Amino acid sequence: MKNSKIANLIAKKDKQKIICLTAYSYSIAKILDKYCDLILVGDSLGMTVYGMKDTIDVTIEMMINHAKAVKNAVKNALVVVDLPFGTYENCKDQALSNAQKVIQETNCDAVKIEIDQKILPTLQHLVQNNIAVVGHVGLLPQHVRKIGSYKYQGTKADSANEILAISKEIANLGAFALVIEAVPVDLADKITQSINIPTIGIGASLNCSGQILVTDDLLGLNEEFQPKFVKKYEELAKKIHEAVNCYKSDVINQKSPETKNLYYSI
Repeated sequence: MKNSKIANLIAKKDKQKIICLTAYSYSIAKILDKYCDLILVGDSLGMTVYGMKDTIDVTIEMMINHAKAVKNAVKNALVVVDLPFGTYENCKDQALSNAQKVIQETNCDAVKIEIDQKILPTLQHLVQNNIAVVGHVGLLPQHVRKIGSYKYQGTKADSANEILAISKEIANLGAFALVIEAVPVDLADKITQSINIPTIGIGASLNCSGQILVTDDLLGLNEEFQPKFVKKYEELAKKIHEAVNCYKSDVINQKSPETKNLYYSI
């Protein structure tokens, strides 16, 4: 790999846990850069930033704009950008053109795509054209309208075997890392043991090479969508409610702004 950050990430498999989180803004990315090996500009921004019900209507322009902000803040972490729904599934050349557009306009390090059997040739095409790719298996959020809900995948033997087989192909075709979302622990462990690239778990297994969460979920900013696999480390929504309520009270009672916050003519 020409990209030293990617090479360093691969070298951590089985040696050091890989820390990954999502970011969509400059201020959050700047903080995360002090702690994360990989920062994902995820299409989850459709829900967390734009209030969409899922990720399906996210556009490539949205992804590029947010990725630019994140990349401006990041000095150390590997920055990966989701290719949104509709930008890579129709044909290999479409996928390559859009991946090149994202990388050229954002200066990100890699793209991530959700992969089922039919997308494997697209992955191969991207890698052969020097696009660094992170794969994504298990629960595929861009397929949610097709499957009907956000539910665990690979819970039966046939589907588990299919996910395992696809994961092996993803590694063989040249992806440098693999996100495994919402599958049983034993399946995630089999995948991790069977491939030579790092696995990044989200609702998968402690034994994955690393873990990723949506930062808004980790911080408790999302009051509605709360997946089972999210461990909250803070309740910021509650604190924001309290802070804004205090601000409202101070304004009503003429306690804000205070004298020290104002300018006066000489």
